[in-house]
Amino acid sequence: MSAMAADQAKIALQAGRLADAETLARNGLAAVPDDRDLLYVMAVAQRYQGKLDDALATLERLTAAHPDYARAEQERGHVLVALDRPDQARAAYDRAIAGNPTLVASWRALIALNADDRRAAERAREEVSYLSALPKELLAVASMIYEGRLQPAEELCRRYLRAHPADVEAMRLLADIGKRLHVYDDAEYLLESALEFEPDYALARLDYVGVLHKRQKFAAAHAQAERLHAIDPQNPLFQNTLANESTAIGRYDEALAIYDRLVASGAAAASTHLARGHALKTIGRQDEAVAAYRAAYGAQPDFGDAYWSLANLKTYRFTDAEMDAMNAAAIAPGTSIDDRAHLHFALGKAYEDRRDHAAAFAHYDTGNRLRREQSRYDADAMDREMAAQIRFFTPELIARLAGSGDPSDAPIFIVGLPRAGSTLVEQILASHSRVEGTLELPNIMALAHRLNGRRRADQEEIYPDCLAGLSRDHLARFGREFLEETLIHRTGRPHFTDKMPNNFRHIGLIHLILPNARIIDARRDPMDCCFSGFKQLFAEGQEFTYGLEEVGRYYRGYERLMAHWDAVLPDKVLRVQYEDMIDDLEGQVRRILDHCALAFEPACLDFHKTRRSVRTASSEQVRQPIYRTGMAQWRPFEPWLDPLKRALGMMPPDPSGMGQAAPG
Repeated sequence: MSAMAADQAKIALQAGRLADAETLARNGLAAVPDDRDLLYVMAVAQRYQGKLDDALATLERLTAAHPDYARAEQERGHVLVALDRPDQARAAYDRAIAGNPTLVASWRALIALNADDRRAAERAREEVSYLSALPKELLAVASMIYEGRLQPAEELCRRYLRAHPADVEAMRLLADIGKRLHVYDDAEYLLESALEFEPDYALARLDYVGVLHKRQKFAAAHAQAERLHAIDPQNPLFQNTLANESTAIGRYDEALAIYDRLVASGAAAASTHLARGHALKTIGRQDEAVAAYRAAYGAQPDFGDAYWSLANLKTYRFTDAEMDAMNAAAIAPGTSIDDRAHLHFALGKAYEDRRDHAAAFAHYDTGNRLRREQSRYDADAMDREMAAQIRFFTPELIARLAGSGDPSDAPIFIVGLPRAGSTLVEQILASHSRVEGTLELPNIMALAHRLNGRRRADQEEIYPDCLAGLSRDHLARFGREFLEETLIHRTGRPHFTDKMPNNFRHIGLIHLILPNARIIDARRDPMDCCFSGFKQLFAEGQEFTYGLEEVGRYYRGYERLMAHWDAVLPDKVLRVQYEDMIDDLEGQVRRILDHCALAFEPACLDFHKTRRSVRTASSEQVRQPIYRTGMAQWRPFEPWLDPLKRALGMMPPDPSGMGQAAPG
């Protein structure tokens, strides 16, 4: 209904019937008050009629409901220009192009508004020239990508490519769509093809670096970043890219040298300070990391990721001034949804540290709601995925395929749920002279995705059933590929860890391709584990944590699936309970080492003294001796956790179906 009203209002606007367009939009908004298109049409109609204050009021409504809609900021810029407020107009246009760089009208306006800033004006001219030269179909594709309309963007881009098969910009845009849909292998192929046609196309090579990084092909990504840097060594973006990829392969000194040069030259953006902070945190230089994160929010006051990075140190305490700045930025109309979510999670941690648990939960709940609204997570689909593993991996199937796969015993998989103690287990193992601690490696998840093939959302999954048709040679090859692909993370020790927690969903696959791999299930009290996940803002891949019911339901599914693995693969998985680690560290360390056929070494008890790069949220915690303060942290939040208890089966279902409201 709102779409029809918006179409009618747009037709009136295009016909110059401005008053009719405003009336039609207003009437439509009576039924759907936050409709994006109706609010936008009404604001444009009001501006053309000279109702500039009314237009600004409408745009306030629009950005409050849809803070990431870049066209609203462009329209605000137009209104502010008409009101002769050039500084405010410039800020609005800057926000517009940050959200959607394809808005040509914003770039054109910035040429005039930046007349006193030659560099900014020249950049705006270059963008106008680039966008104006794009075929109209590709400009439309690019705009749809930034507005999140990926399906029509993909259809239009593929149609254009069929008619123009050598168009490198179309390949780059289609690769961008693939990356946003997490179809990284397709994106990689498209960008390789584009660079074969045009090797000096810097934008395509920049995107290629990003896709290789996403696939954790870090050595290849670093090599491409070096080629990019060689094109223009003074380009700050290319310098940043090389520094980022240097950190990915563990060359922290090289990365920090580049970051430091950018800071010294004044060319460091907020994201540069943030990346520098991450590098310093990873190698244990926490005080310097704190300074870098503060510099990041100093460069961009609403930079939520900078504040969250401070909170994510777990040991940092915010000042009153920082709290005031975060609260102001979290409600400012120009703050993006992404920054807003980061700010709410950081505020949750800040108020929790001050023992204001009502305020803390309210912020955690808001941050999760914002993330949930952006997420495509489907709890029903996840239940089906886990049920498929239970249905397929029968004792008969496992017996039939016994002895397949690569015989290496090098990998040690640490699985479970995030925030369950897996980083602690990894740090203990990495303290052993024969074990290399690596990362949360994506390779098993990527293999499962590849086996599943590209499908529409309404199509049945073919994994794991497709495994039944694979030969033993196929399974052995998959095992060898895993070992080869992970070499970049290893330095020659006989064993290495992979602590991707979600690999618990693929233990059957791991067993078929690497039958001698060790597997450890890091487990924690369900309330502690689930609530810890709920208040942790993960970079990606853990969308089930964005709601109390969702995380509890996922935990129950995890328990069911792990019970199945215990039944069909007895003694394959060692369960390590976090609470047992606290009560009897040495006993549990010996259990872990025995399971991995490793001799006891005292260094494993002194894991906190082991110097190594740690990239997870627990990086600072595993640099301290084991402690009890992480237990029962959910207790002060208990008044708001009934939905989690119900999902975990600790309470009967709510007969009203209303759940609980977050504290005000």
